[in-house]
Amino acid sequence: MVEAVKPPPLYQVSDLRLSFPDMARKSLFGAAPGIEVLHGLSFDIARGEVLGIVGGSGSGKTTLGRVLVRLLQPTGGQLKFDGQEIGALDEAALRPLRRRFQMIFQDPMSSLNPRRRVGSIIAAPLKLHGFDAVSRRVDEALDHVGLPRAFRHRYPHELSGGQRQRVGIARAIAMQPEFILADEIVSGLDVSSQATVLALLEDLVRDLGLTLAFISHDLSVIRRLCSHIMVLESGRIVEHRPTDALFDSPQSDYTRTLIDAIPLPDVDADWINRD
Repeated sequence: MVEAVKPPPLYQVSDLRLSFPDMARKSLFGAAPGIEVLHGLSFDIARGEVLGIVGGSGSGKTTLGRVLVRLLQPTGGQLKFDGQEIGALDEAALRPLRRRFQMIFQDPMSSLNPRRRVGSIIAAPLKLHGFDAVSRRVDEALDHVGLPRAFRHRYPHELSGGQRQRVGIARAIAMQPEFILADEIVSGLDVSSQATVLALLEDLVRDLGLTLAFISHDLSVIRRLCSHIMVLESGRIVEHRPTDALFDSPQSDYTRTLIDAIPLPDVDADWINRD
């Protein structure tokens, strides 16, 4: 029997590095020395994978996420998206690719324009990237995230926190991306809204064929949602393994500390299970 050919990863990251200038040590005439934040990270993200990125405060997880969607430019290494090196591309060269990778932000109130109605918020990037049938695409995006189409006429302040986060998700998926980076998007929600958003993400990954990187400090959320987990400490990869294997037998003291430090509810508990 002929084995199926495994498709190449959607993301291929090799020796990825990022430094920021240390302005406190800048001399009067010379350039500021760099502070390295990401230290030679190498990993792949398969198509259709849901990768959890975890680590303590200052581990570099949010910085890595912003590099993956090229809100930050790496200072070294390779960053390949669908086989194309994107780490060194300038903004003009990136623009045609931007619709293919999207980000959902932690605080929807700060990422949604308070002066625009929901329909305009979702439509704006569609118009920027030249999509046709924008109004229809807005309605379809609202359908996907379980919000009534009438919500297109509301302002962000008229919505609950969970509804605002679903608007952020709708804005991202309306672009028909292949990859979405979600950065701590349930951390500010109540338990019920968390469960709704997590269930929605599971459905979208399955129904739309998305690849998702999910940043969270909550290991119970990561365990429920993600097929693989990458643990970061001080800008370095400590572990990168399938979720069950990592929880069953963590290979590093740092991972064991993260697991032991955070109360882990039953992953089948009612608060996070729709069934």
